[in-house]
Formats: sequence, structure tokens, C-alpha cells
Amino acid sequence: MPAIGPLEIGVVLLIVLLIVGPKKLPGLGRNLGTGMREFKDSITSRGGDDSDAEPAKIDAAAADSTPVAEPSAAPEKQPRGDA
Repeated sequence: MPAIGPLEIGVVLLIVLLIVGPKKLPGLGRNLGTGMREFKDSITSRGGDDSDAEPAKIDAAAADSTPVAEPSAAPEKQPRGDA
């Protein structure tokens, strides 16, 4: 596989500029940098572990609500109409 030089990088950047457009290029770079930072943090475990996080607090309204009865799996008996 050949080495990628400055000419190849310039051609790729020119193609990206033509496809995306100059007005959306800063946002694209910002999103790319944010994604790379999040990926790096997840790999190095600097983003915070789930074990260190506080347990989720139950919403008071959800805790006070009564559970809804689930329908049974058995079919209900219905009278047959012999007409």
C-alpha cells in the first residue's frame, strides 16, 4: 500500500470541500472532533464509568401509580349461541 503524502491529503480535502460546501465545513469539523474525543474517552475510560454513577432515582409519580393488571394468557370462556 503506498504512503499517503501531502498531495493526496490535499486532493481529499478539496473533494470534501466541493461536496460539503464552505458554509457547512466548520460544523462538520466540529462534529468530527467531538466524535473523536468521545471515542478516545470511551477507550481510555476517562468519560466516567457506570459503576461510579449514582443509581437512578425513581420518579415520585411513577412510584405512586398502581400497577395495571396484565391480561391472562388463557382465553376467556364465552357462551356459545346455539341458534
